[in-house]
This record gives sequence, structure tokens and C-alpha cells, in this order.
Amino acid sequence: MKNKVEIFDPALCCPTGVCGTDVNPELTKIARLVSVLSGMGYDVKRYNLAQEAMHFSTNPDVIKLMDTEGVESLPAVVVDGELVFSGRYPTITEFAQWFEMEDSELREKMKTPKKTLNML
Repeated sequence: MKNKVEIFDPALCCPTGVCGTDVNPELTKIARLVSVLSGMGYDVKRYNLAQEAMHFSTNPDVIKLMDTEGVESLPAVVVDGELVFSGRYPTITEFAQWFEMEDSELREKMKTPKKTLNML
């Protein structure tokens, strides 16, 4: 079983993609997916180049990728310490395979509204 997925984002102002006038639907989708998986107890981390450069500088595969292909190659996806691809975010199906779950189970969890706190 795959235990840890790390996503190395390009420099972003925020991880959700809802900062500014141009909302990136891909960023909101991956933010939601990471939140759902983390809530289920899976080890999924995202690192933003703008705020968490240390994580980039300590991963030899990511360093090599950025040296050879530049920051345009981001996002980079590392599964259990191995760079598996770059230039796009993982799909629901890929996450389901990595965490040995049914694709339909994860899709169903993505439909469930996130619980919010009501502050009175």
C-alpha cells in the first residue's frame, strides 16, 4: 500500500485557488480532494513553493526536475518518496489506486459537504 502522497505546487498565493478574480477550478478540486483524504486519515501533503520552499530543497527528485525543466514543470507528485509525474495534479482515480480504495468510494466522499462550524 502507498502510504504518503506529496504534491509540490508552483508558487501560489493560496492553496484553494479562490484568491483574486480568476478562480482556478483545478486548484479548488485538488484542495477539496486533499482535505477529504486527510480527513479519512490518509497521508497527503501539499507544499507551496512560495511559502514552503524548504520542502522543495530537500527532495532530490524535485530539485532535479526544477533544475532541468524549471518551475513550469510544477506541480510535481511524489508517492512514497518517488516522483511519479509532473505538470498536472493527480486524479481521483490515481489517489484511489495509491490508497487502495474503490474509486467510487472516494467520489462519494467528494460529494459529501464539508462540515462547518456555526458561530453564533
